[in-house]
Amino acid sequence: MHKINPRGAVLATGALILALLAGGCGDHQTDHNTMGATATSTAAPKSGATFNAIDVRFATEMIPHHRQAIDMATAAQSKAVTPEVKALADKIAKAQEPEIATMSGWLTAWGEPVPSPGAMHHDMGDMAQMPGMMTDREMQDLSKAAGKDFDTMFLQMMIKHHQGAVEMAKTEQAQGQDPAARQLAAKIAADQTAEITEMQGLLAKM
Repeated sequence: MHKINPRGAVLATGALILALLAGGCGDHQTDHNTMGATATSTAAPKSGATFNAIDVRFATEMIPHHRQAIDMATAAQSKAVTPEVKALADKIAKAQEPEIATMSGWLTAWGEPVPSPGAMHHDMGDMAQMPGMMTDREMQDLSKAAGKDFDTMFLQMMIKHHQGAVEMAKTEQAQGQDPAARQLAAKIAADQTAEITEMQGLLAKM
């Protein structure tokens, strides 16, 4: 039999322990890297990842569309002679002001420019292409009208304006991606469809 060298046994045992420790450290590092990769892959999507080009167009075009409706409503609040027309104008202005603020906030969050109040007048050629948008000439004619003629013209123009907004809202509902934008579009379509019916009734009485 060969005699076991105590010193050699100790060295061999020490080498084995070092090898095991090294292997353990390597596994720990691999697990840490794997966990890091998993955490990165499951991170929350970037803010605004739910919107698409239709959502951007909806907000970008509906803001000046609403602003023109408010301009018309403001004129009616001071010039209309029919109480129901004044009340309707007040309701339109109060409903659309906060909607402008909401859509402006979306565009800012999406990294898109918010249409300035003055842009509507400078870019009227493009704005007039939006459904229901009044031309500069139509707005001038409305400002010159008075009495019952003003009330009639206001209702006729606002019906057309609302119909355009409903068309835009339906496009957003069908093709938009952002849930909040689609929800607002549904509200606009419902509210303005009801107001169209109300204005048609008022016209019939005149």
